[in-house]
Amino acid sequence: MGAARSRKKPAGKKNVKQEESSSNRWLLIGGLGVVVVAVLGGLLWLSLRPEPGIEGVVEFPAPARGHEANLTIPFGELPPAGGTHDPAWQTCGVYDQPINTANAIHSLEHGAAWVTYRPDLPAEEIAALVEHFEGQTYTLISPYPEQRSPIVLTTWGVQLEVDSIDDDRVDSFIERYRLGPNTPERGASCTNGVG
Repeated sequence: MGAARSRKKPAGKKNVKQEESSSNRWLLIGGLGVVVVAVLGGLLWLSLRPEPGIEGVVEFPAPARGHEANLTIPFGELPPAGGTHDPAWQTCGVYDQPINTANAIHSLEHGAAWVTYRPDLPAEEIAALVEHFEGQTYTLISPYPEQRSPIVLTTWGVQLEVDSIDDDRVDSFIERYRLGPNTPERGASCTNGVG
């Protein structure tokens, strides 16, 4: 009787199927790794790239800061976007009469957006302006005598003139600059002040 022979693989040769399976696994892992790195790199690039500018925005060099009691700032063609101001801030809200500029500047220092309009703006446009910002915090709305543009949006060190509240740049400006990066005392009170 003959002995059963077992087949042995010759020394030094691997199973071809095992080798292909292992090779495919590493290709898959490597490919997934490349995809993950590419996605993370893309997200990082998107988060670090500068935001596109808003057309017409004027940024002023760092305005002076400081408090001066009983300070009177005359009205001009545009509201100031910072500077020395009254120690008391203006309570954020809607005003149908001009407010003290020195108090409004203090509110800007706290992060408020001051939306001013020419007193001769038609009543329906004023109503649309008030409705647009109704219930929003850190917002002052008031007429501004001698203002050259129908509506001006001002935050600390930044300003935008527009002809209408329907201008697409209005919401972009408010989102970017109210309580924005230029604000010296971001989040300080905008309530319980003057007005």
